[in-house]
Amino acid sequence: MPLILPGNVGSTTAATGYDVANSVRFDTNAYMHKTPGSAGSLTTWTFSTWIKRAKLGSSQYIFTSRNDGNNQTFGYFNSDDTILFFDIDGNADQGKLITNRLFRDVGAWYHLAFIWNTTSGTAGDRIQLWVNGVRETSFSTQTNPDQNDASTMGDAHIIEVGRGGENENYANFYMAETVYQNNSAASPVDVFGEFDSDSGIWKPKDVSGLTFGTNGFYLDFEASGNMGNDANGGTDLTEVNVATTDQSIDTCTNNFATLSPLRYAIHTLAEGNLQYTAATSAWKGVFSTIGVSTGKWYCEVKYSSLDGSTFRFYTGIADARDFNTVHKVGQNESGRVGDTIGFLPDASSPDVLKNGSDAGGSWSTMSVNDILGMAIDCDNGALYFSKNGTWENSSDPESGASKTGAITFTVGETYLFGFGTYGDSSPQQQVNFGSPIHSISSGNTDGDGYGNFEYAVPSGYFSINTKNLAEYG
Repeated sequence: MPLILPGNVGSTTAATGYDVANSVRFDTNAYMHKTPGSAGSLTTWTFSTWIKRAKLGSSQYIFTSRNDGNNQTFGYFNSDDTILFFDIDGNADQGKLITNRLFRDVGAWYHLAFIWNTTSGTAGDRIQLWVNGVRETSFSTQTNPDQNDASTMGDAHIIEVGRGGENENYANFYMAETVYQNNSAASPVDVFGEFDSDSGIWKPKDVSGLTFGTNGFYLDFEASGNMGNDANGGTDLTEVNVATTDQSIDTCTNNFATLSPLRYAIHTLAEGNLQYTAATSAWKGVFSTIGVSTGKWYCEVKYSSLDGSTFRFYTGIADARDFNTVHKVGQNESGRVGDTIGFLPDASSPDVLKNGSDAGGSWSTMSVNDILGMAIDCDNGALYFSKNGTWENSSDPESGASKTGAITFTVGETYLFGFGTYGDSSPQQQVNFGSPIHSISSGNTDGDGYGNFEYAVPSGYFSINTKNLAEYG
């Protein structure tokens, strides 16, 4: 069975039903905005979105509408990883929810629905937060609006997605299937999603047939050159610092592996946790959010910058039991209990280590912007490396039980892809589990049509996502 860190998938893993094609990857200083020309409903609206978090422990706004600091509506992750839903009118808390629950799962997609319905005669129903199809009821703060109170959201004021607040707190997460209905406060179970009949997992429904009301919009993020496109046909949102490479195929219906921020410590993860940059001369390793124990899997790593002229990188796999132990994959670090294999692309003496010992073989040097491919055959216990599409050590990932040119490992355990680097001159790796952050010149999918890779995926190997895991993992 696959291992998904640190929690559940949070979305469907079946290859049937309604599929979401794209998301947007919000990173540093990226957001979208528009200012409606006239007011819509100020008493009845819903903001619905799917989010996969990348960074924890900082204030990150999902949406906001504001006239000024004393009149605004917003939903955001607080620095303690709670969720706030807040409307301020004249510097007074008109309606406010702060969850007791923390939202710290970086391996899952959350569906969030923020509902404002002050036409309701029931005070407790006028401001609502729903998470994955279930209404949130446990709050450290709950301030219910008065009946027919008007929110800033819906008025002719700027609406921002991915940024907000007086300090302009930016998002650091993936966002998909984002809907603002300026005329409805229906239950999300009736509108945005449903529980899968087999797994019970909350999954999205097609929202293209909804009515959106005055100033409402639907962002499906399918137009790479216009990520703020309103698929409902209304006025598009203006993009700020959103590039075409910020379009992702990591979505709430097909969740791809990323790097877990639970171990990056003093170094920096960015670009949806697919870019790893060292900030100091200390070895600190990071690992994929998804581990595999059966099947055959492929990913690519681009060496995007060095520590001066030195390749200080360890790239490979490690037993998931050593998640909190191994920093340099391939090395025999204290406390290690399982196998670990690491490729060291040193310009003078490239090598592969297994459990701290030279694994033997013939390996090429690497240069900046070279791409290392990794193919892991969990069924036969074999790991293969390639340089720019050519398999190293005269290896053949399709050789099966003969394991031609492979470095072997113990079968039956769960393995994570691991990445470690070192140096204060910002050495950097960009990891492609199938949804890359860098431009791809060729474009190769796996045998099921998933992923986007620079080089051909070996036959029988697959990108690491939940649809493939459901079939092959």
